[in-house]
Amino acid sequence: MKLPLVFAALAGLFLSLSSLAAEGDDVFLAAREAFRVGDKVKLDEAAARIGNHELAAYVENYPLRMKMEDGNSEALRDFLARNEGTSVAERLRADWIRSLAKRSAWGEVEREYARLLAPEPEITCFNQQARLARGDRSVFDEITPLWLDMLDPPVACQPLLDALVSARRVGVDDVWKRIRRQLEANRTGPARATLNYLPDSELPEGRQYELTIAGPQKQVKALVARWQNRRANREMLAIAIQRLALADPRQAAAELEKREAMLQAPEREWAWSQLALQGARRHLPEARIWYARANATPLTEEAAQWKARAALREVDWGGVRDAIVAMPPELAARPEWIYWLGRAYKAGGRTTEANALFTRIAGQASFYGNLADEELGRSITPPPRARALSAEEQREARDNPGLRRALAFFRLDLRFEGVREWNWALRGMNDRQLLAAADLAKNSQVWDRAINTADRTRDEHDYNLRFLAPYDDQVRAAARNQTLDDAWVYGLMRQESRFVTNARSSAGASGLMQLMPGTAKWVAKKIGLADYHPGRVTDTETNLLLGTSYMKMVMENLDNQPLLASAAYNAGPGRARRWLPARPLEGAIYAETIPFSETRDYVKKVMSNAVYYSALFNGKPDSLKARLGTIGPTSAQTPKDADLP
Repeated sequence: MKLPLVFAALAGLFLSLSSLAAEGDDVFLAAREAFRVGDKVKLDEAAARIGNHELAAYVENYPLRMKMEDGNSEALRDFLARNEGTSVAERLRADWIRSLAKRSAWGEVEREYARLLAPEPEITCFNQQARLARGDRSVFDEITPLWLDMLDPPVACQPLLDALVSARRVGVDDVWKRIRRQLEANRTGPARATLNYLPDSELPEGRQYELTIAGPQKQVKALVARWQNRRANREMLAIAIQRLALADPRQAAAELEKREAMLQAPEREWAWSQLALQGARRHLPEARIWYARANATPLTEEAAQWKARAALREVDWGGVRDAIVAMPPELAARPEWIYWLGRAYKAGGRTTEANALFTRIAGQASFYGNLADEELGRSITPPPRARALSAEEQREARDNPGLRRALAFFRLDLRFEGVREWNWALRGMNDRQLLAAADLAKNSQVWDRAINTADRTRDEHDYNLRFLAPYDDQVRAAARNQTLDDAWVYGLMRQESRFVTNARSSAGASGLMQLMPGTAKWVAKKIGLADYHPGRVTDTETNLLLGTSYMKMVMENLDNQPLLASAAYNAGPGRARRWLPARPLEGAIYAETIPFSETRDYVKKVMSNAVYYSALFNGKPDSLKARLGTIGPTSAQTPKDADLP
């Protein structure tokens, strides 16, 4: 009789603890809502009842935030001292610095800034303002690079740029360089603001800038009709041609050919570089000629990379080599350009140098790490699994206050706060601690944190955590029903949602497979899912049915190529087809020359993910090169589903 009594006592204790947690959660939510609406009475009531709840510090910080503008810092300092090093203290201190900066309390800004552990760029700008206020001119050396790098500055950073101009650290040439950078990044509003730094004598006339942005073709004609050879006019003509190139690079090239003599070398060569960039993104063969006409004009990182991609698309290994060698060292040191430079050397017979480059990135769990392994003749397999976690390591993770706070947020379906708290708690963790945290997330079914945390390890790894495969029975059944490779399905899902069933993108995509509402509706109709309604899209079974059905349809419409289907899943089948080459092309080159940066990154990760899932599922190496295959030329054949979204 004793054993059942023990079980009964344990069950009663569990129910008691669960009810206490639920009550504490309700109190926290009440406090959070009271803070949101500014109800101090209800907030004080909740604070008195929160007790030792994991999120008690958040409740305590709410009234401090409400009184922050009063200027009474004693309570704030006390809270920060007691919670030093926590996420809630870091954010409260950052907001306090914002408040102090509003009052120009620069001495206090500097003191509090020194206690931040990971200051945001905006807060750093406040600190630099504070240093300038006391005459520290060394700030100018720190902020000068911002002139060309911070193209759309936070409000806190704007006074620093103003100070650079006032101190004559930048001149007219620098102003136009910044405007060009901003327009290349399509920051037309910030570029308009930068014009104000020009002396009155150097400004474009009237509404010239606004008219150029709104109607570049018309403005080219207007400028030519009343041409005066002054710098502002030359710059505006080059800008008009750059804006025209966004819509039609060939038309812009024709205009530039006619107007070249009106421009001096800096404007002319910059304009050709912009045509080259837009032409390369559209896979136009003329892009490489346009790059040549840009001569030695400095290229932005984006333009420099597309110069290499244009050569790649033509499989011109000498051009690839020259473009990468000309990149700034920090850009050329990225894995993709290390790999492609290695390929260029290999194509030129410089095997030793090529292998040295491949060795630098081989073994990395990434698209180019995989490809480098295969170039060196190595199999792509997960590394040896880290030794099992000890009970002590698991206990330390469970007792970690930051992780506990994060799990409390996840329990309350406050994902944004949970992710922020979780990531803060990982700071400074070694591999063993990261693996224990990842294991805790897995056991709590917070799949995305388990994956992202396991991804951070440096020497000891557990790829069963990095490449989790939850919902196994449902996913494999759905893949099997569509005769799809389950490793590819999992690779795509890992990239789409990290297995968060209620994930919703900013564009409105939902569920495990991140289906857009229109796509889900179209697929449901196509497969005859009669009882479908939009509310079902986050249901796991329905989402998997619709998502895998769509994957199958995309595959059938794109030559059964998983690489093309992955691009189509992210950017749409029409675009994936439009990016097809005129002649057979190595799959890795197709992936690298995808015009959309989001889709390019997405496709690489999906395909690399699939390799690891396959190796884990089947217990043997897989080949990324084989999965990428060769992409055939553009086909005139009508797609099977012409209306496929």
